[in-house]
Amino acid sequence: MKLYSPAAVRQVLDKYEFVFQKRLGQNFLIDGNIINKIVDAASLDSEDTVLEIGAGIGALTSALAVKAGKVVTIEIDKNLQPLLEETLSAYTNIDLFWGNAVKTDFDALISEKTQGQFGKNGRPYKVVANLPYYITTPLLMHALENCFNISLIILMVQKEVADRIAAVPGTKDYGALTLGVNYYSNPQKVFKVPRKVFIPQPDVESAVIRLILRKHPPAQVINEQAFFCVVKAAFGQRRKTLLNALSSLGIDKNQLSIILYDLGINPERRGETLSFEEFAGISNVLYPLISKN
Repeated sequence: MKLYSPAAVRQVLDKYEFVFQKRLGQNFLIDGNIINKIVDAASLDSEDTVLEIGAGIGALTSALAVKAGKVVTIEIDKNLQPLLEETLSAYTNIDLFWGNAVKTDFDALISEKTQGQFGKNGRPYKVVANLPYYITTPLLMHALENCFNISLIILMVQKEVADRIAAVPGTKDYGALTLGVNYYSNPQKVFKVPRKVFIPQPDVESAVIRLILRKHPPAQVINEQAFFCVVKAAFGQRRKTLLNALSSLGIDKNQLSIILYDLGINPERRGETLSFEEFAGISNVLYPLISKN
């Protein structure tokens, strides 16, 4: 069943008397062109296993199943079960898992569903998600920080979040989220998504981003915890100079000023002007001092 029009989606929703759960932030895709563009962005073939987060009514799920060898989809709302049993009935390569994605071990789930072929000790898999926007950052960081065996993430997010993730130094969108995502992946904005392609229509514009997972950060980082401590401090109060912001780490300002000048960084600069490499350099020097505090 192709759920590529408002009429087709409404027919299925009415048949099962489905009621949207506002607390779950449910907005279902209904545009075939957007769905196909998301699938194309994932560069799928029959050798791929895909973890989809948020099955919804199965429109994107079924499109993924046409291209991939295996689709494992996580859905939290069990009210969708009879609906999904109908919309996905024609596909033998879809495995539906009911649960909270933020609390799920992706590697363990994929390994179980593929008999160990993919996941922690197997081959890498891809993630595709059309998420409720209120869990975007927790879910994304869950996927990245746990270092699951993921090669690629295609994610529908609020446009403002996409702008922050793909931001460059010196812009208002550049911040801790930018650096956090860049630590683990190479992010790219793929395309914008208008409100009208969802039922119900969200209050904000959306965008699709592609994250290519890195094996190593883009610059040498001696200690990951120290790196993120420096980033958090630098953006804790954006208007503060780097010297004042980093002094919150418990380091003497005179000593901190000398360290920054030695690194070729003016202490009067602000965090949003620093590149990833500069943050890495600062954290590598400050690591011994941070560990003592």
